Amino acid sequence: MIEYLVLLSCLGFLAFLVPGHHRKYAAIFGWTCIILALFTNLDYYFGENNLLYPLIAALSVPFLFITAKYLLKEDERALNLSRAAAVAFIIYAPFEYIPAAGDWLIGVVVGQIVWVLDMLHFSVSLADWNIIMRNNFRVEIILGCTGIQSIAIMLGVAAAVPTDTTQKVLAFLIIAPTIYFLNLLRNAFVIMAYTEQWFPYWPEVASNGEIGYESFFWAHNVIAELTALVILVIIAYGLFTIIPKLGSYADNLYQMYAGEIRKAFGKDR
Repeated sequence: MIEYLVLLSCLGFLAFLVPGHHRKYAAIFGWTCIILALFTNLDYYFGENNLLYPLIAALSVPFLFITAKYLLKEDERALNLSRAAAVAFIIYAPFEYIPAAGDWLIGVVVGQIVWVLDMLHFSVSLADWNIIMRNNFRVEIILGCTGIQSIAIMLGVAAAVPTDTTQKVLAFLIIAPTIYFLNLLRNAFVIMAYTEQWFPYWPEVASNGEIGYESFFWAHNVIAELTALVILVIIAYGLFTIIPKLGSYADNLYQMYAGEIRKAFGKDR
């Protein structure tokens, strides 16, 4: 189900890029489908003891209503945000929907993770083409482990406002190589922590019933997720430096959502 919702969302945002009066409706359709996809996947997130994405899903409901309201008004802030989402989908979609492209990227990342671990004198073996194993613990590398989602999102953010060629090149360099390299280190850290059981703590919080899962939970769902969030904030700051208009746009976008939230709580007076 989630695959179809993501595909429909992608089609909606691609339709948004085609000039015409339909654009605002296409964007609303795209946002609605991607948010429905978040809710469809809640069971998986809870099964993994991952609370970040359920929180994002809850916050996405008011986000959708506010975004749709301003898209119907053809507000530039909401339109530019939808353009960012459309660009992100253009980058991500080939790897998601063309199996050969997605498998190629996963295979490249697996090889480079093994190389990083070898440089750290941490020996592993391959149980399958995308499964790294040590001490009978296995980690499957999927498309979500390649960093392509974060790269696509941040490149989409950079495309939210008009830029010149120099800004485009610098934005790409600060986003793609940085996220890709740090993602390799992230994967290596998670594999080392899980297979060596570095964090076997608080099973009442972290366990999902699998032996040793606690170390994976703390390494992947907590430490790696929080670190990635901090890194994305730093990259965003770098983008604001390279593209000053992006910083102004982010402030205007914040004012749009904050203003609506204040209205909802009667604090806009």
